Amino acid sequence: MTRSLSRRNVLSSLAAIPAVALLAACSDSADEAKAAEVKPDAPAAPAKLATPAAAEAPEAQGTVDMAELLKPGALPDKQLGKDDAKVTIVEYASMTCPHCAHFAETTFPALKTKYIDTGKARYILREFPFDPSAEAGFMLARCSKDNYFPMVDVLFKQQANWVGVSNTKDALLQISKLAGFTQESFEACLTDQKLLDDVRSVQKRGANEFKVDSTPTFFINGKTYKGAMSIEEMSAIIDPLL
Repeated sequence: MTRSLSRRNVLSSLAAIPAVALLAACSDSADEAKAAEVKPDAPAAPAKLATPAAAEAPEAQGTVDMAELLKPGALPDKQLGKDDAKVTIVEYASMTCPHCAHFAETTFPALKTKYIDTGKARYILREFPFDPSAEAGFMLARCSKDNYFPMVDVLFKQQANWVGVSNTKDALLQISKLAGFTQESFEACLTDQKLLDDVRSVQKRGANEFKVDSTPTFFINGKTYKGAMSIEEMSAIIDPLL
């Protein structure tokens, strides 16, 4: 995908994105994109088998310097939880990634209740879009100001209704109107060139500095974990850090 779309192209291109291109939205791997084309009927987010209560912690796939990771980027971080929490979770996600939506719906509510709301962990979500639709979703969330996380939640829950449909622009507009956008504010948001550049900058920094190449990617107290995890798997990582 070209990274030099003009502001008008970002808005107008939402109406003409082939669904098959979005099946590979969780990775920028050409091999995965080909696999998506060969198996278009494969479930986007396969249901996991029941995980034992005492799940083993997934093996970390690398480490990062937390001080570098938490340095301010092009956009201010969107955070839930206390600054002084013992555990910091940074997730890089794409709004069109079915695995990100699966995590948001099946794991995140329990994560929030068990660790974020209790002050044990803080959670930071960073934008890592792979396509114009994902860019648009994040831009609308940013334009929602204090409703960033509720907007992200709605877009993940409604993902099947706007990703890969015949007219993504109109589908996003209808969802946005329910969140308080007008046609004018919707179009103003999606033609904000600086915001688009900043969203892309967050993605570029994640790729270049922290080697993010798929979504969701999590950094938990400096260790890297790739792929959507169950609450049992996340608990197995987090509990020893408390």
